[in-house]
Amino acid sequence: MEVNESLAIEHGLNKDEYKKICDLLKRIPNITELGIFSAMWNEHCSYKSSRLHLKNLPTKGKKVIQGPGENAGVVDIGDDDAIVFKIESHNHPSFIEPYQGAATGVGGIMRDVFTMGARPIANLNSIHFGSTQHKKTKSLLRGVVRGIGGYGNCIGVPTIGGQTCFDESYNGNILVNAMTLGLVKKNKIFYSKAAGINKPVIYVGSKTGRDGIHGASMASAIFDEKIEEKKPTVQVGDPFTEKLLLEACLELMAGDSIIAIQDMGAAGLTSSSIEMASKGKLGIELNLNKVPCRELNMTPYEIMLSESQERMLIVLENGKEKEAKKIFDKWNLDFSIIGKTTVSKKIELFYDEKKVADIPVDTLVENSPMYDRKWKKTKLPKKNKINKDSFKNLKILNVLNKLLSNPNICSKEWIWQQYDHTVMGDTIQKPGSDAGIVRVHGTNKAVAATVDASASYCYAHPLTGGKQVVCESWRNLISVGAEPIAITNCLNFGNPEKEKSMGEFVECVQGLGEASKYLNFPVVSGNVSFYNQTKEKGIKPTPSIGGIGLIKNYKDMITMGFKKIDNLVFVVGKTEGHLDQSVFSRDILNIKNGPPPEINLFNEKNNGETVLSLIKKKFIKSAHDVSLGGIIVALAKMCIKGKKGIEIKKPKQLINQFQYMLAEDQGRYIVEIEKENYKQFKEILEKNSVHYDELGVILDKYIVIDDKTKISIDDLILSNNNWLKKYMES
Repeated sequence: MEVNESLAIEHGLNKDEYKKICDLLKRIPNITELGIFSAMWNEHCSYKSSRLHLKNLPTKGKKVIQGPGENAGVVDIGDDDAIVFKIESHNHPSFIEPYQGAATGVGGIMRDVFTMGARPIANLNSIHFGSTQHKKTKSLLRGVVRGIGGYGNCIGVPTIGGQTCFDESYNGNILVNAMTLGLVKKNKIFYSKAAGINKPVIYVGSKTGRDGIHGASMASAIFDEKIEEKKPTVQVGDPFTEKLLLEACLELMAGDSIIAIQDMGAAGLTSSSIEMASKGKLGIELNLNKVPCRELNMTPYEIMLSESQERMLIVLENGKEKEAKKIFDKWNLDFSIIGKTTVSKKIELFYDEKKVADIPVDTLVENSPMYDRKWKKTKLPKKNKINKDSFKNLKILNVLNKLLSNPNICSKEWIWQQYDHTVMGDTIQKPGSDAGIVRVHGTNKAVAATVDASASYCYAHPLTGGKQVVCESWRNLISVGAEPIAITNCLNFGNPEKEKSMGEFVECVQGLGEASKYLNFPVVSGNVSFYNQTKEKGIKPTPSIGGIGLIKNYKDMITMGFKKIDNLVFVVGKTEGHLDQSVFSRDILNIKNGPPPEINLFNEKNNGETVLSLIKKKFIKSAHDVSLGGIIVALAKMCIKGKKGIEIKKPKQLINQFQYMLAEDQGRYIVEIEKENYKQFKEILEKNSVHYDELGVILDKYIVIDDKTKISIDDLILSNNNWLKKYMES
């Protein structure tokens, strides 16, 4: 096939990029080489629009062993144990084919973790769908949930938490972000940097097919009316094979034969071989006739660009091939020596004894495009002056009932019941909590994990929204008694060639970086997903943040359910009455504009550290951060979880009851303490200059407001638990 500019454009490259390729090679590339360039230079693999800005994120910390640049981030949790974790997107494939798209997203992120020597111990996910009125939403939600559950359940890794959101901006482009945590000993972490010359390069796992060809390029494209034609670019997963691959790799890793190992993820054999060579500053020579194929007459182009799942590339020490092959034979997996490392610093491909590609590695990696795209700053919107007459015809408990059945607040039990969240036997806090928690097997340590996103805040003001989502992750970890360690991010945005979308990205990343740095909560891994757009309509900016923290003794874990009648309940942190961008303002008052709540990083850190110290002193019996729906929703969820009520005191604030109860001011926690600890509790808060208000006293079965208005916990449970189930059954 003759390669020319128009063919390069069909491959997702632009005119200047095609010219640059010809200049770097000093010739026109052949079709296989063009395919390799298109895979390595697309947005999904090269980060060409985002690299410039991602460099500013804080990535180092006392507990960081490995930051961005590897398959996943690694942090130290003491006793020679480390946690390997990452979150990644599988958005475009999941919209086209929800079951396989979501399933292979889970499979891919698990391979990123176990390729580093870690056994996966927990999965989480952040999934975003269109309006509940949209014709595709139900089927997409059903398919994605089945895909996540089908893969994770089959491989035997618990899904311990997540987030589900509905918004019309995802009507044409859903988001499926999958996160995995793995446990490894610090001296058994494996990396993808190839080393040594004439070392055997080994292909292991499933055979290569034609599924997923151009998958990475498709992930860097805008959807149009021809979306159905893209179905062949969606990978097909086989969790049983992945389980075999996991066990075989971990068995091989127990020895000392592996030099480097890399998952064949986006762009398959192309990206895995080139990344290994680039990191090791050497070359790789491959004989494509040796690649195990499951389809006849596959071309070099197809073999290199296939994204068939459950495959790994390994560089072994010489003389270890037979020993390694025995392991993969035992697990009934393909094992083929397909090449060797070389001094050439090139990727050289042979097929039918002919050289079919010859590309210097640095032209694909170091010389890949990097753009400083134009972007527009988002001004902070003016605050709305909400007329007090707006509240006249509203009753607080009616509002509470409506909010508890809001799609973004209601119980997501219908979803997480389809996931196995207790397999492996170490899950000690399940989905539906502030954070999922797994015990480190055989120890008293536990790891807490949470995933959060806040598209409405980020859309209103990206800089503030970027800070908020990091702080939300921090608060969720503290609420369960975990010391926050680090985060991973999945940055989902629209078309970076549009100044507004690029501006949203730049400012969200800036906010994310400022909060991470201030809270000593570094970013150790992540993923950027651009072009989440259908025709001219892009999604709201949606950075998903996965946070992890450590509980030194799992018996000190905190849950959100109220524990004991007559205990006192407080809100820690100041309530100013910020209603703009709240769920109440948007869904009850129908006011969609205005700024998100302000983020005060000093207060976030001070309030969080103070709450954590109170937990360590065993003063706090239950805790929950205040987020969507404000104090009243947070209280209701604590009542529902503990099956207890509360008599709410009239606030001493100058603001009215609706502002106090429904505002979404940041940096706040609701905590339960025993009466006898009040004096010491108060002293610690005052010593640390932390504002607090007394909210009330725990009762038996009712929420009581102003001595006269009351609602039973059973009614709240119905409001909260039934909406999603009824929606999916209707």
